[in-house]
Amino acid sequence: MGRVTRVAVLSTGSVQIRPQHVESNGTPPLWWIATSRAWTAPRPINVYVIEHEDGLVLIDTGQDRRSVTASGYFPGGAAGLLYRRLARFEIPDDATLTAGLAALGYNIADVRIAVLSHLHQDHIGGLPELANAEIVVARDEWSQLRSPGALFAGIMKEHIALPGLTWRLVTPQPLDDPTVTPFTHAHDLLGDGSLLLLPTPGHTPGSMSVLLRQQGFPPLLFVGDLTYDVDLLEQERVPGIGRHAGLIGSTRAVNELKRRHPGLVILAAHDPAASGLLREALGENGTTP
Repeated sequence: MGRVTRVAVLSTGSVQIRPQHVESNGTPPLWWIATSRAWTAPRPINVYVIEHEDGLVLIDTGQDRRSVTASGYFPGGAAGLLYRRLARFEIPDDATLTAGLAALGYNIADVRIAVLSHLHQDHIGGLPELANAEIVVARDEWSQLRSPGALFAGIMKEHIALPGLTWRLVTPQPLDDPTVTPFTHAHDLLGDGSLLLLPTPGHTPGSMSVLLRQQGFPPLLFVGDLTYDVDLLEQERVPGIGRHAGLIGSTRAVNELKRRHPGLVILAAHDPAASGLLREALGENGTTP
């Protein structure tokens, strides 16, 4: 098994979303998107950085700062209204992916692989900075780019299918490994067992989580937007965006994995508690306490 030496988190700004986005109240998304007047407190846009002996691995790439500086970044018309109603962003000048990595002591050229949990805007924003990396996404997720309704599903193809990027489309395969039960399928990202991509559909059809397994580290599970709060996840209270049945199924699978591995640390992309959970698990330097 290859060696992971450090895990860190950086944030490419913050996002405010609707309370019903964080936790479903049972009403259809289009209703609360159109009528809600409330916003959550700002939530981080987390990118997780895994230092592996073979190079840096990112989990998601954050929000593009151009989304708050370029007037044509978002679509117009009804789709543009939907995007404006869903989220509002605060992206400081120094909140780019490149700057965040530099603050951790890395160069953007050090990134070998970037895994996208899914293709929503606040996970693909760093793609223009990653010409030297391999971008990994689930094949089921990538197929949404061809959907006529992609824009209304939060998929902005013009910011994803960029020239010069190297893509690896993956399909989790059957896995005979009782240590990851109840998951029966996975993709071994590096071929050494240290990082497994697990299918956790619901928020989007091809959403994936990443399980880090490394001697000397507690197991870490990066779940993207399966939840926005790990306490809600534990209670099976799921977000309001996505397919409800899929969210419930994936949530139960993650909670079962946690029951089998009580030391498992679950880290979401927009959970305000995530950076503290990571520090508590690994210490200030992101290695081990």
